Amino acid sequence: MIIGCPTEIKTRECRVGIIPASVHELVVAGHRVLVQAGAGVGSGITDDDFAAAGAEIAATAADVWAAADIVCKVKEPLAAEFALMREGQVLYTYLHLAAAADLTKALVERRVTGIAYETIQVGSTLPLLKPMSEVAGKMSVQVGAWCLEREHGGKGILLGGVPGVPRGKVVVIGGGVVGMNAAKVAVGMGADVTIVDNSLERLEYLEDVFLERLQTLYSTKHSIAEQVRTADLVIGAVLVAGARAPRLVPRDLLAQMQPGSVIVDVAVDQGGCVESSRVTTHDAPTFVVDGIVHYGVANMPGAVPRTSTFALNHATFPYLKLLARKGLAEAVRGSESLARGVNTFAGHVTYQAVAEAHGLPWTPLDRLL
Repeated sequence: MIIGCPTEIKTRECRVGIIPASVHELVVAGHRVLVQAGAGVGSGITDDDFAAAGAEIAATAADVWAAADIVCKVKEPLAAEFALMREGQVLYTYLHLAAAADLTKALVERRVTGIAYETIQVGSTLPLLKPMSEVAGKMSVQVGAWCLEREHGGKGILLGGVPGVPRGKVVVIGGGVVGMNAAKVAVGMGADVTIVDNSLERLEYLEDVFLERLQTLYSTKHSIAEQVRTADLVIGAVLVAGARAPRLVPRDLLAQMQPGSVIVDVAVDQGGCVESSRVTTHDAPTFVVDGIVHYGVANMPGAVPRTSTFALNHATFPYLKLLARKGLAEAVRGSESLARGVNTFAGHVTYQAVAEAHGLPWTPLDRLL
């Protein structure tokens, strides 16, 4: 099997889809690994590091895509990469197809097997999404605190406050992995923190973990609106696996917030849970709507690529190794978790939530294998 890893081209995306330790294991098992020159530089991994592990260094992305049976990436292909994809190829990466109609169409038309990290599921957990959700959750409070500084458009609030001055109010919508990690950092900074979630079981767990250091609220339209109106920083941390994020903060609510308040919508790569959200980049991360600062970077962990690359690879590599050893058909037949990751196959959409998001036919994977 030939495994290829091209350089990421998303704006300031410095992560890389594979690390030298994984290259070495694949090569020892008899596979070839092609890594584009410079792919790991942003994560502190040199071409020499990859070559020493047994990788072949390819000059261009086209060289990698042309030869690889499996293309291993971090982020979804951009339009410039669509023409490089070919029939029968396996693309193994974050895809977020429910919010990406053009990419879904390209994968279907080119009959590419798209395996999405974010929909590989073990029980009720999403193990390949978890490490980046942990990073994004912790970063959301960091960037939110930055946005609250006056020079960045914020109201000039220090989240932890000082004696005699109120602490900043942080509202986290969603108590999953992103929300919990956001709360850890916000509580650690001394902020006044509230988590809103629609699972009483999850709220009970969060109460036990954080004791009395934050407040939990059951999610309703009324409770969200009530909290958002008075928040200094709102963290959108809602996830529906593989589907578009629900819109929980309507545009008209912004007018009721204090000018200079901040929204960090971590769910923006799935369409966003805030109506006024849109995708931004690390080069231009914020915009203002109705006096409210919005941060919408869809690849937040790309700002800390060394940490993110290694954390992600530890989670993704076991499934990559399985694909390389057994091939797609046998691998998904033997792993229900991996099968759930297959979003497109042989010209069909095989993940129901993606098909519904774009009004396309859904074909269960087991009918095609």
